[in-house]
Amino acid sequence: MYTLNLVLVEPEIPQNTGNIARTCALTGARLHLVGPMGFQIDDKKLKRAGLDYWHLLDISYYNSLEEFFAKNNGPYFYFSTKGQHIHSDIPYPNGCYLVFGKESAGLSEELLKKHPESCVRIPMLNHPDARSLNLSNSAAIGAYEVLRQWNYPELLCKGQLHHLHW
Repeated sequence: MYTLNLVLVEPEIPQNTGNIARTCALTGARLHLVGPMGFQIDDKKLKRAGLDYWHLLDISYYNSLEEFFAKNNGPYFYFSTKGQHIHSDIPYPNGCYLVFGKESAGLSEELLKKHPESCVRIPMLNHPDARSLNLSNSAAIGAYEVLRQWNYPELLCKGQLHHLHW
């Protein structure tokens, strides 16, 4: 059995967290929320973004990044615009953690400097106005790259058309 973990460090926007929760629920990934967060977990916007998938979600909460690291063993991959490796060039092992920072500032440079070999970047336009992708989009891109490498374990990969009766 494969295990993928998505980690949000101090998320600020409930709709992004809700969208990421939905991605986790529909891919079987575990969601780790590291506080402090910019909203209450019962926020209506958070629930609305996740719709009716909350019962499928495996979620853990932490008060701080220190608590998260004390309770989890990695390996960790830090998604950042400051990463030196392209996200799709990295082989992701079973049980890995994809770590994302808050919307306004990303992950701390102190953390990134400690782990340069594990910092990855999603390629974007080279333009001063192109700062970063939306957090929920970045998390989905990261998650699906890992799942692609693992050949989408336990995911339904073929749909079925319904027969229309005229």
